[in-house]
Amino acid sequence: MVVKKTKQETAEIKTDTAGHRDRLRKKFSDKGISAFNDYEIVELLLAFGTPRRDTKQAAKDALKKFKTVRGVLEAPEKELRQIHGVGPVNSIAIQFIKDVSRKYLQDKIAGPSTSVKSSQEVFNYLFHAMSGLKKEVFKVLFLNSQNQILAMEDLSKGTVNSSAVSPREVVESAINHKAVSLIFAHNHPSGGIEPSQSDKDLTRDLVFAVGTVDIKVLDHIIIGNDRYFSFAGAGLIEQCELNFQNLKINPVSFSKKSDSTRLTDSGLPWPLSNPDE
Repeated sequence: MVVKKTKQETAEIKTDTAGHRDRLRKKFSDKGISAFNDYEIVELLLAFGTPRRDTKQAAKDALKKFKTVRGVLEAPEKELRQIHGVGPVNSIAIQFIKDVSRKYLQDKIAGPSTSVKSSQEVFNYLFHAMSGLKKEVFKVLFLNSQNQILAMEDLSKGTVNSSAVSPREVVESAINHKAVSLIFAHNHPSGGIEPSQSDKDLTRDLVFAVGTVDIKVLDHIIIGNDRYFSFAGAGLIEQCELNFQNLKINPVSFSKKSDSTRLTDSGLPWPLSNPDE
């Protein structure tokens, strides 16, 4: 037998749901997101799409399926809709919020007053934009003498190697942007961060190419799952520059393992090209 709720009971549930959401909003206003449990974050996200429905259980179910808030944000829209209580409006809202966050971080790092000082800073800005992508994306950051980012471009999507990324295109773009130095970044969809031989060969080719027009490469950063590899931090950028300066035109092999190729969690600080400017 199906027992239907009375109008009074339904009204009481709606009132309780509204009161709970008001408390969540006040909690965020007073203490910030650090005071939230993960399910409360997702619950409030879902509330934007369904403001009159209790979304606590849907939030908990979504976290159970996708493990983390990040997993929920990066989940395919089709899979989100399979969660009871997460409809098309909610799934689109979550995707929209994720993309807005990515654009905010991209705009922030490319702002005229932003000066980057280390590979860690670049990773912090690009992580949300590049982690979780299904294909490799190769980005170039163009910097002035104060390490301020003049522009950021995607030069390749799919396979990142010497044939997909054109050194000539990199040089032309750097000159057009009047860049003094460059930072390269690409993601590994597998989540791993150890550079492949193709990654190393491409880095060498790019350092040599831009070196012909007196432009420096500050770093090449590989972004994986919550971590990164810094070519500068591992000494590989310096090795390429030394080989270029010594006119060793033949391909340089980075395959020999040594202390200089160890993984690192922190890139080296980058000096300004011209501190007095």
